[in-house]
Amino acid sequence: MTVEQKPATRLRLSQKHHMTIHWKDFISDDTICATEASLAERSGVVGRVGIMLLACGTGAWRVRDAMNIVARSLNLTCSAEVGLLTISYTCFSQNYSHSRVLTIAKSGVNTDKLGIMEKFVKKFPKECQHLTIRQIHIQLDKIQHQSGNYTIFQAALAAALACSSFVFLLGGGPIEMLCCFVGAGIGNLIRKLMATQRITLLADISVSVAAACLSYLFFFKFLNLAFGVSSQHEAGYIGAMLFVIPGFPFITSMLDMSKLDMKSGLERLSYALMIIITATLVGWLVALMVHLRPQNFLPLPLSPLLMMLLRLPASFCGVYGFSVMFNSPRKMAFAAGVLGALGNTLRLELVDLTNIPAGAAAFVGSFVTGILASVVNKKHGYPRISLTVPAIVIMIPGLYIYRGVYNIGINAIGIGALWLCKAAMIIMFIPLGLFIARILLDKKWRYCD
Repeated sequence: MTVEQKPATRLRLSQKHHMTIHWKDFISDDTICATEASLAERSGVVGRVGIMLLACGTGAWRVRDAMNIVARSLNLTCSAEVGLLTISYTCFSQNYSHSRVLTIAKSGVNTDKLGIMEKFVKKFPKECQHLTIRQIHIQLDKIQHQSGNYTIFQAALAAALACSSFVFLLGGGPIEMLCCFVGAGIGNLIRKLMATQRITLLADISVSVAAACLSYLFFFKFLNLAFGVSSQHEAGYIGAMLFVIPGFPFITSMLDMSKLDMKSGLERLSYALMIIITATLVGWLVALMVHLRPQNFLPLPLSPLLMMLLRLPASFCGVYGFSVMFNSPRKMAFAAGVLGALGNTLRLELVDLTNIPAGAAAFVGSFVTGILASVVNKKHGYPRISLTVPAIVIMIPGLYIYRGVYNIGINAIGIGALWLCKAAMIIMFIPLGLFIARILLDKKWRYCD
């Protein structure tokens, strides 16, 4: 494969392990329209759009769809295989082809940038007729280097809000919520600080989860000594670590496999399981060292009607907090919060007031969330996945998973397996509800061609 490039003296070589590609260094002619540029230059635009979308956390189907739109606009045929961190693709033009493999250093989630990229792809067929390759890359540079919407401390507060709301939905009361607010806030603050230093993923997860659990314990012990708070409130420490739940890779893995993108689906599932296993094992070790036990929460003296009325704002706050952690703009986060409040409250009420199993209730909740997300998508243009994942990540049974690992760790295999099976049933039904909602309301998703 030959690549047209400027003289070697003008090239910039990256010193990073995943070397940075300076796309504009490989442009041979700045005077011609993008549709008339060389095959290598046009295929570079196709690949860069795909890898930027992949870095935002979206699934393989959406990445390939965007690459196809850009390729058609540049008079190319594109064949792409998408993974968790890599894209292998070939662009064809007349009797020639150009193949590339692109990779990113780590997987992440940025729903704001995802929305901007989808708008860029949507208007690309018209704009590319009047732009040069360099002008396209300049636009992509602005998107790529766009700063986040929130500071590290705002993200920590968002995690604190989300996890304290989460622990109420699990059955915790004001004491658990307050301690969880402190623990999750400190844990996510440390996680963000380590991320800015580019610390490797497993170290990041391990240290932040340990910090969250210990922060919960220290604050709880302070309340216990200063105000005589009962020791039975220590069960809420589980909620303090739930900010690490990998909602995006979990959900997109199932959606990718449902579209037979097995490479991406299996890699995303492995990535999500690695995070969950690491977090639960670290939480288990901390619990053993400081003698914390995942006991049942003390019952709350609330009527069914009052419980439902409180679940609505708690679900909203939890989803809003997760959306902020995913860098969603405030309006998008508010929309996701409303969807989560409706879908998650419906799920919980079905479990409490009917004989529907938890897995079936999760299916109904995610299905309703997917339907409402499609309505909001058509009206406001927010990406569906940016609405649905924060709205249903609060449905993922992190408590069940942790209890399963904890009991297996103390050799209570039967009890641990029971909790893990309950968690697996719910986890499998959540993306199934989204998948069916997507089939009903998304024509492009409905077909396999």
